[in-house]
Amino acid sequence: MAEEQGKPGKGINTGKLATSMQKRLSRAQEKVLQKLGKADETRDTAFEEGVANFNKQMAEGTKLQKDLRAYLAAVKTMHDASKRLQDCLADMYEPEWFGKEEVDTIAEETDILWSDYHDKLADNSMIAMDNYLAQFPDIKARIAKRDRKMTDYDSARHHFGSLQKGKKQDQAKIAKAEEELGRAQKVFEEINVDLQDELPQLWNSRVGFYVNTFQSMAGYQQRFHKDMGKLNQDLNDVMTKLDEQRLAKFTEEENSSTLVFFNILPTMDLGCCGQYILNQVAISLCVMSKKIIIQVKAMHDYAATDGDELEMKAGDVVLVLAWENPDEQDDGWLMGVKESHWLENKDLLAKGVFPENFTQKL
Repeated sequence: MAEEQGKPGKGINTGKLATSMQKRLSRAQEKVLQKLGKADETRDTAFEEGVANFNKQMAEGTKLQKDLRAYLAAVKTMHDASKRLQDCLADMYEPEWFGKEEVDTIAEETDILWSDYHDKLADNSMIAMDNYLAQFPDIKARIAKRDRKMTDYDSARHHFGSLQKGKKQDQAKIAKAEEELGRAQKVFEEINVDLQDELPQLWNSRVGFYVNTFQSMAGYQQRFHKDMGKLNQDLNDVMTKLDEQRLAKFTEEENSSTLVFFNILPTMDLGCCGQYILNQVAISLCVMSKKIIIQVKAMHDYAATDGDELEMKAGDVVLVLAWENPDEQDDGWLMGVKESHWLENKDLLAKGVFPENFTQKL
């Protein structure tokens, strides 16, 4: 019973296979005849141009998708590298250093910023790219089907024409061939008309898609770099404060050592010669600490005309000091303190600016 029920289905499948093989053979024969010039081929220049545009658009879109994926992978790589670098800084940043909490916060916010940037690219630009390309395989398959149906139509047209021109005309065969030609023409024209509408629309859509894609990416990049620039500035400010902390600690230790030396000077009875030697040693210590650069001697009297200027008499020895902010120094002017004041008070509080051309280097 089961075998009897299976026989019709098997016969139908066999019939479909035979019909399919016959169509393939007929198409192959038609293509050979067309290549040999023995049969004309239906041509549509506008459609062929549309197919060329389609192939170009699909190739460009595929390349853009590939490059966008590579860019997304590069962003992920940069995110990972940035996180490792920030973690390294946070791990080695000692608790007593200035801005420990700020450094930890900057590391966390930097990681969040990278993640947000990557996710926006993946969830918006990449998905839009994938959806854009998803429409091409179906249209490509329909173009190939349209080519097959056009070959079927040409084959039916030539078969019908040959029967009409035959010496012995079989009206039954002619009628059947005409019917087959009508069916082939209808199938071909239906798919051909649809593609003639869709291909130009798809071609024209590429500009809008490119605009939306790169505008979105530009917006993501602009916000990312703006926020990242702020975090970098915050980190730079912390590093500046840390360096100031380091320099202040170094100066404090240096001043402590110099102060100990200065404090023992009054307790030492070395005579005039010995006292002079110790004074010179003290000056040398300040030179070594970069507080005093050189010593100069006033060759002329100079009367101070402003509160920040140093008044000098010819013969005064002046200790030239380093400027705390070099940008504040005017050409031809130095800052210093009289040696006599320094030896008596052991401080640099009475410093002032004076013209360099009034002095001579010792």
